This record gives sequence, C-alpha cells and structure tokens, in this order.
Amino acid sequence: MDPIESVHSDDGQAEGGPSTGDQAPLPVGLTDLERAIIAKLDDDKAQDMVLIDLRGKSPMSDAMIVASGRSHRHVGALADHLLRLFKDMGLGKVKVEGLPHCDWVLLDAGDVIVHLFRPEVRTFYNIEKIWAIDSAHRGAGAA
Repeated sequence: MDPIESVHSDDGQAEGGPSTGDQAPLPVGLTDLERAIIAKLDDDKAQDMVLIDLRGKSPMSDAMIVASGRSHRHVGALADHLLRLFKDMGLGKVKVEGLPHCDWVLLDAGDVIVHLFRPEVRTFYNIEKIWAIDSAHRGAGAA
C-alpha cells in the first residue's frame, strides 16, 4: 500500500526519489515539517494521502496535504494529533477550521496546509482536482 501519492510537477514528471521497501517514493525536497506531517498521518492510519506541491503556483503556501479519515472520530483524532505535532515543533498557533463537525478539517501551518476529510465529503469537494496539473479547465482555454 502506498503511504502517499505525489501530484506531478508542471513538466509532467513525477517528483520522487528512490523507493525504500514497499513504500512509494516521497517527493524530492520535502521539508522537515512536510515529512513530520506525512509520518504522523501514516502512523495514525490516514487514508489516501496526497501531497500537492504549491511552490511557484500559489503564494498562500508551499504545500498542501490532503488525507481521509474513516469517520468523524478518526478525522478529529488525526487533527488533534497534528495539532500536538505542530505544538511540539514550535509552531504554536496553527489556524484550524471545521473541528467541531469533523467532516472537513483544515489546519493552516503557514508553509503547509492540511485538509482532512471523511471519504464522502472528500469525494464531493474533490479539491485535488482543483490543483491537478491536467485539469480539463486548464486545457480548454488553450484550444
């Protein structure tokens, strides 16, 4: 099972390094914060993790990580564990939205934004498609 899927860069090349064991290769150039978030989500059994590199695409953040939890409770636990991780890493006040309902929780740690979803909610909003390189709406204007 792949712990994380990386979104391809603008030139169409997958960003990845050598694989270790049965895990998918992680993108080259991950920051310590990105690695820590991915490791924590993997340890907590988050599903379908995707790392979207926003460097050069958006001034709001360097990366976006999207993952799913199995239930409201699982999404809440994932968010709580990430908040503890951020505090331990000295980030202090991370902006959080959606924690009471735990359908979609957003954690804004500045350089990295984390979206945690229940699977049904993630499918409905499909935010990965907005940032996908080969989105249909991007190709439509070029024709």
